[in-house]
Amino acid sequence: MKFKTCYSLKALSKLIQVSSFAALNTAFVSVTFAENLSYVQAEQYLLENSYTTQANQALNQASKLQAEAVKNIGLPRIDLNVRAYKFHTETDIPLNGVKNNLEQTLSQGVNDRVDQWQSEQNIPSNITDPLKQGLNQGIHSGIGLIPDTANVVLEDEVVRPTVSVMMPIYTGGITSTTKQIANLKVERSQLDAKQQQDTQRFEVIQAYFNVQLQQQLFNASQFNLSAMQQHYDNSLKLEKQGFISKGQRMQFEVARNNAQRSEQNASANLQASQFQLQNLLHKSKIDQLTTPLFVNRQQSQSLNQLLASYPETSSLVRKMQMDTQLANQNVKIQSAAKKPTLFAFGEYSLDQNQNWIVGVAARYNLFSGIDKNKNVQAAELQRYATELMTARTQQEIENIIYKSYSELATAQQSNQLLQQNEQAVLENLRIQQLSFKEDMGTATQVIDAQNQLSLLKTEKALNAYKYVLSLATLLQSHGSIEQFKDYVNQTNTDYIR
Repeated sequence: MKFKTCYSLKALSKLIQVSSFAALNTAFVSVTFAENLSYVQAEQYLLENSYTTQANQALNQASKLQAEAVKNIGLPRIDLNVRAYKFHTETDIPLNGVKNNLEQTLSQGVNDRVDQWQSEQNIPSNITDPLKQGLNQGIHSGIGLIPDTANVVLEDEVVRPTVSVMMPIYTGGITSTTKQIANLKVERSQLDAKQQQDTQRFEVIQAYFNVQLQQQLFNASQFNLSAMQQHYDNSLKLEKQGFISKGQRMQFEVARNNAQRSEQNASANLQASQFQLQNLLHKSKIDQLTTPLFVNRQQSQSLNQLLASYPETSSLVRKMQMDTQLANQNVKIQSAAKKPTLFAFGEYSLDQNQNWIVGVAARYNLFSGIDKNKNVQAAELQRYATELMTARTQQEIENIIYKSYSELATAQQSNQLLQQNEQAVLENLRIQQLSFKEDMGTATQVIDAQNQLSLLKTEKALNAYKYVLSLATLLQSHGSIEQFKDYVNQTNTDYIR
């Protein structure tokens, strides 16, 4: 659409330029928050105050205490024992044997005395024999009065304190292996804590720079809405002057409405991202974020260096290697269960009797219902499985490192191209504004040029966020995500403000 008066063209061109400049200054100003918060501060605050950090500290301390609890497991065990009991027992004791023995003893004694008396007095046997029979018959009758059984009742109350000592001499390796397992669990707990810290760093990177991304998208949508609103206002004036038709004016209205809808969506996304960061950091208000989106122009490490060094830096790989060591110790435990045990023992009574006992005992289990050989085989298979799982995990980490490194390089290249395109888009907008001013172009061309500028800023922000996430993924997989903050302040870095 060409305009018929130079005055209208100049006035409209100037109005567009002024409104675009004002909208750009207004839209791209960051929201004012209560206090400044850099990424480094956000990371430190999360690592010091998050629930995960506190839980890991508790678990790590628990592992250390468990290791300290078993460090003296090979020393003698001393127990103070007190047995207090009261008993009542009632039983029938057979007396037949006692009666027979008593009768035989008495009869033998009587017969011996009678025989001695007979020999000393030279008494005939026809006198002593009836005497013996009579006496023996009396003894038998007297013994017969004794019952065949006796009912015995025993009752007593006893308090018996003792001190007992038991010291393992040989356990087949169970003692030393138990200590080794406890120490390995301490190291594994420390690796697990580091892995959780790396995960938290990745979370705060996502949340922090997602706010910055949504802020840039909101700024771009605000800028676009302001420009579209100005063009729509101008179209109303032009329609009244008869320079454009109602249909053309309605095209500006549709474009303005679409821009308004995009601005509303961007505002909602920005508020959601701010709430996510606020909730993650346990803060009551959103702070001003001072670390912008960025793209490093150069990568400090090569892909081969990252692939070669990750087994020593990755907490996940080291933790799985620790699991293999624990599985190996479990094999030793199961093997030790097949061996005999030897221990010394002693007990001393603290009552008035002062009884004591000392000795050495050996124990070898012949049958318990548990197949120890199969337990050993199962432990060996578990160790083999952990080795395979570690190898598989390393394959996956290598794939992630390779993919992240490639995405990183792509984002760097895209950033360079977008910077070049930015100069072209700005120049195109300037040309379209001049063409419109000189009655050589249309308002639609100016709007398209401004939309291209807004789209370019959006693409730069999205590309920078992709670079940040790719960098975070690469460093987390490598096990060096704590170095992420060093990339923020590197030289040769482009910032998206």
